[in-house]
This record gives sequence, structure tokens and C-alpha cells, in this order.
Amino acid sequence: MPTAKRKSQPSPEKFFQTVTAYQHSAAIKAAIELNIFTIIGKREQATAAQIAKESGAAERGIRILCDYLTVDGFLAKNADKKDSANSTYSLTADSATFLDQRSPAYMGSVTDFLMSDYLAASFNVLTDSVRKGGTAKSKEGSIAPEHPQWVTFARAMGPLMFPAADTIAKLLAPRLPKNAKVLDMAAGHGIFGCTLAQKHPTARIVALDWKPVLQVAAENAKKFGVADRHSLLPGSCFEVDYGTGYDAVLVTNLLHHFDYDTCVLILKKSYAALKPGGAVAILEAVPNDDRISPPDQAQFSLIMLAETPAGDAYTDSDFRRMCKSAGFKNYEAHPFVGVPQTVIVAEK
Repeated sequence: MPTAKRKSQPSPEKFFQTVTAYQHSAAIKAAIELNIFTIIGKREQATAAQIAKESGAAERGIRILCDYLTVDGFLAKNADKKDSANSTYSLTADSATFLDQRSPAYMGSVTDFLMSDYLAASFNVLTDSVRKGGTAKSKEGSIAPEHPQWVTFARAMGPLMFPAADTIAKLLAPRLPKNAKVLDMAAGHGIFGCTLAQKHPTARIVALDWKPVLQVAAENAKKFGVADRHSLLPGSCFEVDYGTGYDAVLVTNLLHHFDYDTCVLILKKSYAALKPGGAVAILEAVPNDDRISPPDQAQFSLIMLAETPAGDAYTDSDFRRMCKSAGFKNYEAHPFVGVPQTVIVAEK
């Protein structure tokens, strides 16, 4: 007789991995603060004693942390069976690319925002936010006027935005006329506008955001060598007069903070600011219609529940309807490979 298939046994493994996830993120944060990845990268491989000496930490602490990071896949260990003190650690390819400060793709700074006390505090009251249906931390959450976390965001998250900024620039630059005028809405770090200005040598960027945040955008405009074509428009995207005559409007990582109708309002205001034939470029985490896939995009909505009164992760169908309601046509969606975001381009 055929053997009946056995059902997999229930396991608490996933539960324990989830409730201890903070330990993994704490280990990464400690390693970044101690500069461990860069210290190892300089030497290519290093013992716990060598890392400890350069980082100013205890050798025992470094050995335990590096072993933990090895188990997590961020380091590789060449164990010396005769004398464990001679065991060395080296970087994995991912760590060398993203966690060694000498790398142009270094992303260690994102912990300043993603692991900030403010963001963590929002999740400490998540049960209350679920009951309420929006952030329980404060009335307006992170969308409060001139919220200080956005300066932290601008300084910390810029490096993470380079792939998306490059893609947006490649999509828009060929369709923009000479001396194009571009509005970079909620500019933050300014990376999107600055990258487009580099790709299009005569484009003029108007960066809109709260005044303290725009200081970061101005700094980056100088670093990118586009400060002479980069101007600032301080204030709220709801209250400021954008002006008219824009060839493109960049609406990056903004719409998810608001409810559907408010998103349409922002897009209508963008539409009014554009020349005929101008384009809006939207950058968002876009889940599938089932709202449970892909994982990163689908789970992003929980951050909005914790952080905002009514924000959400919107689907492609949602954005199509939003753009149509605002008057846009020729809708295009360009999902990234390996990055949980999509660039949407639509025309006036």
C-alpha cells in the first residue's frame, strides 16, 4: 500500500526568529557603530584582537559579536583549530559592498533612521495603532509640519536612493527639453533632483520641502556639482504655490503617507504645475493586488499604520486610478529588480 504523506510538524522556529529579530538588528547597529566592517575591509581579514585594538572595544566582545555576524551571514570566519585567537574574519561580498565605509555603495547610515528611537517608539504602541486604525503615537505622526525626523531621514537615507534616482533620471532625461524645469517635491536629501540634473546638463531643479530639510538637499546639490541649477522652495506641498511651466514633477516616497483622496489632491496640484506633455514621476513600494506579495512591498503598509494617521502602501491599480483622476495619461510602471520599489511615469 502507498505510504500516506506525513504532514509537516508544527514548529515554533518562525515565532522565535520573529520575536528575537531585534537582536539581529542590534548586532548590525553595534558593528556599524564600532566600524567593524571597515576595519576588516582594510585588512581583508582580521583577528578579534586586531579588530578590538582598532575599534577600542574589548576582544571578548568583538569575538562574540563577529561570531554572531558570521552566523547571520555578514562575515566569514577562518577558524584556527589549534589556536582560536588566530582565527580571522573577512567580509562577505554584500558586506564589502554595503557596509564598508570605503565603498561608494555604503549604506550603514540608514540605521540612523530605520533604527531611530522615534521609529522604534511608534512600534512600541503598535497595538494601540491597530485599534485606532492609524498612528497612536501622536495626532499627526510623522506628517506633522516640520517634523524633525525628516532631517534625520534626509541625512541617513540618501545612499539607499541612488539606484532609484538613477532609474528615474534615465527615464526622464531623454524626454526633457533643453533648460527643462523640474519640481522635486518633498525633496528631502535632494538625490532625485540632483541625479536628474547630472544626467540632463541644462535641467533646472526646484526642491520643495521644509526649510531645515532643504539644507541637506542644498549640501548634496553642491556635492553633485549642480548647485547653480538647484533652487529651494521651502514649505508644505499642500500650501506652497508651485508655480507653473514645469516639464517634470518628481513625487518620490511621498504619497504613501496619506489617504487615497489626499494622494489624488497632490497629483492634481502636480498636474496643474506641468506644461502640456510634461510628466510626473512617482516612486513607491507597490504591492500586488492581493496585498500580501511581494513581501517587502506588502509589509510596508504596517510602517504607515504605525507612523501616519491614514497612510498606506498602494497597489498599481490604485495608482492607475489616482493618476487618471488627476488627469494624467500614458501611465507606465517600471518595477525594480532587487529593490522593493516601482517608478511610475504618467503624462499631462
